[in-house]
Amino acid sequence: MSSNTPRQPIRDLRFFLTVPHACSYLEGREATTLFLDPQESPGSGVYDSLAPLGFRRSGRHLYRPHCEGCNACISVRIPVKGFTPNRTQRKLYRRNADLEARVRPALFDAEHYGLYAHYIRTRHADGDMYPPSHEQYRTFLTLNQDYARMLELRLDGRLLAVSAFDQLSHGLSAIYTFFDPADEFDRRSLGTYAVLALVERARELGLPHVYLGYWIEECRKMAYKQAFSPLERLEGRHWRRLIPT
Repeated sequence: MSSNTPRQPIRDLRFFLTVPHACSYLEGREATTLFLDPQESPGSGVYDSLAPLGFRRSGRHLYRPHCEGCNACISVRIPVKGFTPNRTQRKLYRRNADLEARVRPALFDAEHYGLYAHYIRTRHADGDMYPPSHEQYRTFLTLNQDYARMLELRLDGRLLAVSAFDQLSHGLSAIYTFFDPADEFDRRSLGTYAVLALVERARELGLPHVYLGYWIEECRKMAYKQAFSPLERLEGRHWRRLIPT
């Protein structure tokens, strides 16, 4: 996507709220989601306008949390120029130097789906994405838009991980990563390495940010995001450095 892609004025867009539903991250909480009018195509100009305001993409929908009395979901991003890998991350770079990275369009691929289904059944059988299905996968991770991409990581031709992401004019937005859950690959920390690979891709493209979605301090599954330093958080309409507690 070109850096001079026009951004659509937000005042011209329509948004809707979902009815309250069970929160996926915090037990006993209710969540409400603000989403862009489904009749509005999530084109590049719209997406470029909304991503810096904390909006994410799921399939063809752009959304962000809008929960009454709760601000636990915090949008975070990595400033690419300021990022310096820590000791553990430097080890992961070396440990995964034998992987081949390739970027493809975010279209349905049977090999990708097979890995996704295996990952969900093995790692997330207690989650709301279980059981996996072709339709669920298509509506969640595939999109026929130029900005929607899939980063493949392969070892001697074997698919080990796929990271769905979007290439915006001001950064890369990480959507979801799934990987081979076999014990033999645990030391590779493929989920973390996929984020490092996106940071390197953003650096190569001259893009200033990698958006990591939402961080919830109380959610253990999101703790890994704090390992990327520096990290910025969205406060209102301003991005500020996240100070670890």
